[in-house]
Amino acid sequence: MKSLVLIVDDERLQREIMQTILEAAGYETALAASGREALEQLQTLDPDVILTDLSMPGMDGLELLASLPEKPVPPAVLLITAHGTIASAVEAVKQGAFDYLTKPLDKERFLLAVRKACQHSAIRRENQRLRKELFGRFSLEGIIAHSPAMQQVIILLKKVAGAATTVMLRGESGTGKELVARAIHYNSPRKTKPFTALNCAAIPENLFESELFGHEPGAFTGANGRHQGLIEITNGGTLLLDEIGDMPLGMQAKLLRVLQDGEVRRVGAREAIKVDVRILSATNKDLEKALETGAFREDLYYRLNVVFVDLPPLRQRPEDLRPLIEHFLQRFSTQFDKQVREVRPEALKSLLSYPWPGNVRQLQSVIERAVLFNDSGALCLADIGPLLQGTTPAGGLGIDLPKDGLDFEALEKELIQKALARSRGVATRAAKLLRMNYKAFLYRMEKFDLKGHEE
Repeated sequence: MKSLVLIVDDERLQREIMQTILEAAGYETALAASGREALEQLQTLDPDVILTDLSMPGMDGLELLASLPEKPVPPAVLLITAHGTIASAVEAVKQGAFDYLTKPLDKERFLLAVRKACQHSAIRRENQRLRKELFGRFSLEGIIAHSPAMQQVIILLKKVAGAATTVMLRGESGTGKELVARAIHYNSPRKTKPFTALNCAAIPENLFESELFGHEPGAFTGANGRHQGLIEITNGGTLLLDEIGDMPLGMQAKLLRVLQDGEVRRVGAREAIKVDVRILSATNKDLEKALETGAFREDLYYRLNVVFVDLPPLRQRPEDLRPLIEHFLQRFSTQFDKQVREVRPEALKSLLSYPWPGNVRQLQSVIERAVLFNDSGALCLADIGPLLQGTTPAGGLGIDLPKDGLDFEALEKELIQKALARSRGVATRAAKLLRMNYKAFLYRMEKFDLKGHEE
């Protein structure tokens, strides 16, 4: 799509010269003979760039800049000025104009400035689109909640999302605690600020304080530079502390002080830094039992657990199973550029009757892999059954699979590694061996950082 440039100049010849140059370079143009006329056109036009003379009778370029209607992505404004009014043009840039050009116009510099302004507008429009997509993806209405249990969860989330209070998310592994945490964030006044997540079970105890609070140069061996911790990075936003039950006791006391005082001190620093971070936590453990054994601080527990949200396991929300299957089928068909739009009755029956010990995460994983390997356009029992029973159609590669606790990520990586080894690293042969779409196979190789080559 061509970029649209609105040219505003009271001199007809100047307007037409700029129009001729821009249209020859592939731009669409619209013309206005005054600032007032430009404002009238902006009621129906949505230009990428406004190119306006600074000095015009009636409404000049500065007044036009100040009078532009509010839009989600306003156009970039380029001012054209004579040497005697450069100071005014500089002031206009401070007030929000993209740049200015001086008369007489140099054609190459003119086209370069317009191109940069159009690129600037394109980036802002893309950011706006991605932001809307992000907010839509994590909207509370976007959470699949047909079951009574999940509908109660949504009612509670709507009440707490806009507050600043701490929330503890409880539920089995794979029930979607991080998804819900992101939904809380993106439906709160903090939605334009950072959202970060820390898995407390994945951080070595000796690195925990630095990861959360940051450190100063020389604070400990290997601390060669200043490092901002996650709390400081997330200032103004929301921090999810996942697997909070695995946080070391010493760190629990320091986190409590952050919650009480609203400030954080980097390791090795003398001064504390004021922070405003909403803390969400998540756990699949029985923290009440941890309180009894002294493994978790009671005062921190009550600080984090002002509101708790219990996420039901998938086996307790059967009404959501079919919509979730359809959602993941559409999502991964689009992601892998496939036309898998149907689940055959026997495969659907198998999916609906399975107990899903790994909850929504396991369901997502099964549908993702089934779509990835499918070339028929419909998922049948042969696609689904082996993933639920702990076997695989690629069993000829010599992989022994457990019946319980199947790690699909590890399995898939091992399958691809063995296929590459058998095909001597030739990616096309390995994809055929696994009966995979070649594009999808390359996507998986990149995901697991595996190397192959063309035949």
